[in-house]
Amino acid sequence: MYDLIVIGAGPGGYEAAAHAARMGKRVALIERGCLGGTCLNVGCIPAKTFLRSSKLFHECGQAASYGVRLGSIEFDMPAVVARKNRVVDTLTKGVEGMLKRTGVESITGHARLIARNAVQVGAERYEAANILLATGSRPAKPPIPGLASEGVLDSDTVFALTRVPERVVIIGGGVIGLEFACFFSEIGSKVIVFEMLPNIAAGSDLEISSRLLHIMKRAGIEFNLSAKVLGIDGNTIRYAASGGSESSVSADCILNATGRSPVVDGLGLEEVGVDFSPKGVKTSDLGKTNVAGVWACGDVTGRRMLAHAATREGIVAVNNMFGKKDRIRYQGIPSVIYTHPEVSSVGKTEEEIKALGIEYKKSVVPMAVAGRFLVEHDGGTGMVKVLAGARFGEILGVHAIGDASSEFIVAAAAMVETEMCVSDASEIVYPHPTVSEALREAILGVH
Repeated sequence: MYDLIVIGAGPGGYEAAAHAARMGKRVALIERGCLGGTCLNVGCIPAKTFLRSSKLFHECGQAASYGVRLGSIEFDMPAVVARKNRVVDTLTKGVEGMLKRTGVESITGHARLIARNAVQVGAERYEAANILLATGSRPAKPPIPGLASEGVLDSDTVFALTRVPERVVIIGGGVIGLEFACFFSEIGSKVIVFEMLPNIAAGSDLEISSRLLHIMKRAGIEFNLSAKVLGIDGNTIRYAASGGSESSVSADCILNATGRSPVVDGLGLEEVGVDFSPKGVKTSDLGKTNVAGVWACGDVTGRRMLAHAATREGIVAVNNMFGKKDRIRYQGIPSVIYTHPEVSSVGKTEEEIKALGIEYKKSVVPMAVAGRFLVEHDGGTGMVKVLAGARFGEILGVHAIGDASSEFIVAAAAMVETEMCVSDASEIVYPHPTVSEALREAILGVH
């Protein structure tokens, strides 16, 4: 009998399994596909590998402004895919090595709960004092006629492209859609984005997302907001524009980027009595489900579909199941949209603060206040926004748009997590010259 069985080997699952094993527990990790889950195989890592190539290609076209003269350049899509595969393979081997070193037993197959403390994989039954669900998510499939046709790509299948499409239509203006819009635009495709909401990057601070929309439009990306996709016929999309008029547009590549849905089917949740819906398994901030001994973390909960959130949720669950008090505080979890420029955020948005009726102060400074940003981003744009409570000066939220913001948002996350006040945060010394100095200037600007 195991102390813990983890179902799903994404970041939440494999990190939780390793953490429990380091605590001296007997752990089994069950995965029906590839180690690493969505993030490593068809999510974060492949997408960022693609975006690194597109950014480099785009920067080559701007090299003259830095005093570098280049000849003709071309984007080699098969080579980009091959590099992505090498990166994924290297990281997968790293996960395999970590699990072996910590003593986690890996089992391949589809796991199904058959009791509160037992799962079945094929003909085998495995028992454990605790079971952690970490089954992740899959591309969402909204009820759009024709969406399931063979020619429509999603965030899993897009990584197999072997050519640069001339014209791309993307359904969805969230994180996935925006990152791929940036990628395709930078490699020379004409990109058209359809989003049913009036704003892109839903959930982001509106001032930041509006700036991102302006920048992406200026780069040549076409956006249709408050638009409803009515159907897909071959390579043609029919849609209703914001005013209600219907029209159509054709492309040689259609990408469904409408988000992801938790994998909750086929797990035996109904038989065991786990409380769940299509939106995910319901959990507490300790990682508990309503069934004793059954826990959940990551995308399957539908709470924060971020790899680093999954990792923290898994570790919190393991700590609590083995007697170490811990809980996850979602307010301190940062998020990044890896467009060019990047968008990085943590804490409450200005809209959320207003809705809660909290009195607040804010400071907004351009990224260009940091000399390093000017050095590395000729003609680049961006800003950092700090929101703080009006009475005590506690930092409520930090939002930034500008390349390299993903590398300093963790400092802001620590400030939000610890409820640090502006007066204390202003005493932190930042290395010079770094782009992070823009955060310092924004904090100093809160009055």
